[in-house]
Amino acid sequence: MPAPLPDSRQAWIRLAFTLALMTIGSAGMYVVAVVLPAVQAEFGVARADASLPYTAMMIGFGLGGVLMGRLADRFGVLVPLLIGAAGLGGGFALAAASGGIGSFALAHGVLLGLFGCSATFAPLVADTSLWFVRRRGIAVAICASGNYLAGALWPPIVQHFVELVGWRSTYLGLAGLSVVALPLLALALRARPPAPVAGAAPAAQAAASSAVRPFGFSLNQAQALLCVAGVACCVAMAMPQVHIVAYCTDLGYGAARGAQMLSLMLAAGIVSRLVSGAICDRIGGLRTLLLGSVLQGTALLMFLPFDGLVPLYVVSALFGLFQGGIVPSYAIIVREHFPSAEAGARVGTVLMCTLLGMALGGWMSGKVFDLTGSYQAAFVNGIAWNLVNLGIALLLLHGWRRQRLVAAPAH
Repeated sequence: MPAPLPDSRQAWIRLAFTLALMTIGSAGMYVVAVVLPAVQAEFGVARADASLPYTAMMIGFGLGGVLMGRLADRFGVLVPLLIGAAGLGGGFALAAASGGIGSFALAHGVLLGLFGCSATFAPLVADTSLWFVRRRGIAVAICASGNYLAGALWPPIVQHFVELVGWRSTYLGLAGLSVVALPLLALALRARPPAPVAGAAPAAQAAASSAVRPFGFSLNQAQALLCVAGVACCVAMAMPQVHIVAYCTDLGYGAARGAQMLSLMLAAGIVSRLVSGAICDRIGGLRTLLLGSVLQGTALLMFLPFDGLVPLYVVSALFGLFQGGIVPSYAIIVREHFPSAEAGARVGTVLMCTLLGMALGGWMSGKVFDLTGSYQAAFVNGIAWNLVNLGIALLLLHGWRRQRLVAAPAH
């Protein structure tokens, strides 16, 4: 049997299976937001406590990505995918049997997050990058969009079944789907990736490899600033994504309308994520981050005066279009401004911070609501965090421009 080739028909077929795997495997990230009102009512807890399962899941997701990535490097992507299928199946089942918010959160953090969803994100993105050379950018963008496709697909489906059979039976159904569908799809990814194609590194990559003071800071200082920026942007990002269903319920529109808005938001995020790659190619990762930060802050501001049903649909769609490219831009920034030999570890660290920001933002928005009785204050809190992200992006851009000015030859 001939060895597989990059960018081949086999690679594109594999990408289709990869997209399906990520779409199913990422379900747990979004269904918890849909069942939040029902879980809060059944367990009789405050909104902040009801947000803890999402927080636990995102922490587990971030930590699990490192573990699953190492397993994929050593044994191939099939091993973490099978572990992920078991984690998701067991996590959904344990959550369905939970008698309180503590065990419900534990199931999400350990099984659904650490050993479940994490197996169907970072390992699949890394695997896809090994199967493409000429079309690597669009292939990785398609793969990463599976995470948002899950957000567009699952909320209305889950909300329908929650209303029909209850959230516990819905979770059991998701457990069965995970343990059956994921292993079958994973079998299509048994082949090892093609051998690397030899070639000289681009000049830009060589220049980045020699960088020792990105943006005028030391490597660790610049890394720390990016990590804080990652936390800040995702605290802001989590407010609508985690609480839009509960917000619509409080406004009297019902959970089903909120689930539709979440689905619309994340469907728009797919478009944003695909387009962001082309934007990064034209203006660079740092300017893409700055643009995304400005646009996300604008969308958050629009949630304050507009709380009608139709305006909320429009603003939710705009929020999805504005924020989808922010997180991928961090990977581009690291590749452009840090030594290439350290890119893997530094990208992983920054992306973990974005997940921690999502975890913190989901809980914090619920806590602000509990303290004030209003989601208006929670939106203001998100805007404040977004301003932190914007400030760091401007600081880094200023440092980069100053470096270029100093390095420019005199005429």
